[in-house]
Amino acid sequence: MKLGFVGAGTITEAIVTGFLSQVSGDEAVIVSPKGAAIAARLADRHSAVTIARDNQEVVDMADVLFLAVRPQIAEEVVRSVSFRHGQIIVSLVATIETSRLQSWIDADVKITRAVPLPFVAERRGVTIVFPQDEAVRSFFAKLGTAVECRSQNEFDLLTTASALMGTYFGILEHAVGWMTGKGISESQARTYLVSLFSSLAHTAQSSSSQSLQQLRHDFSTKGGLNEQMFRDFEAGQGMKALEIGLETLLARVRSSGVKQG
Repeated sequence: MKLGFVGAGTITEAIVTGFLSQVSGDEAVIVSPKGAAIAARLADRHSAVTIARDNQEVVDMADVLFLAVRPQIAEEVVRSVSFRHGQIIVSLVATIETSRLQSWIDADVKITRAVPLPFVAERRGVTIVFPQDEAVRSFFAKLGTAVECRSQNEFDLLTTASALMGTYFGILEHAVGWMTGKGISESQARTYLVSLFSSLAHTAQSSSSQSLQQLRHDFSTKGGLNEQMFRDFEAGQGMKALEIGLETLLARVRSSGVKQG
């Protein structure tokens, strides 16, 4: 099987790295020359990677074609190449709906949308797939977890939730900064909080039979520090700010134009 990538950015590098770390045999990868530094790095690291002359060569050689370009240039790139009838295309441009993408393509192709996250490089990422497709699901399942969406609404909601990554690191950044300002070293504060959050995430994963509300109560002694922190966070409009942010992003995802970034 030959995988082709139109666009050689961060996500392409993550997918190729994760994929080639766990396969052997006849698998091959061809990447476009755009994003020259990443393309060269992948070719240097993996003998299975070839850098194409141009995007058309990627399309011509690929059994499965991944579109991994910025939404702002997606139409220009897609219209500049010719596709094969029946070609399998995985669009990583989460902001472009299938019908819109199909209107730019000069052939009857099969399009599946996917939103992989950078962690697929270590084969522990989570990837949204829509519409449901067993081959695409199976591919991304090998790179971590694949979540198939049954509707556009599910896809939009999960895409919106993926924007919480920056907020997660922002909370860590702010808390570490607060602790550092009170006299503890940054490295000590960071080590402690990162380990704490990692343990909490592991608990949530391993306790799927318990509701998140129940876990919050389990980790908040009545009258204790955790209970007070959550109460103060709620009173300070932290929960409201989170909800407003999610609603605003969902509206952006569902609107035309650039929806995510």
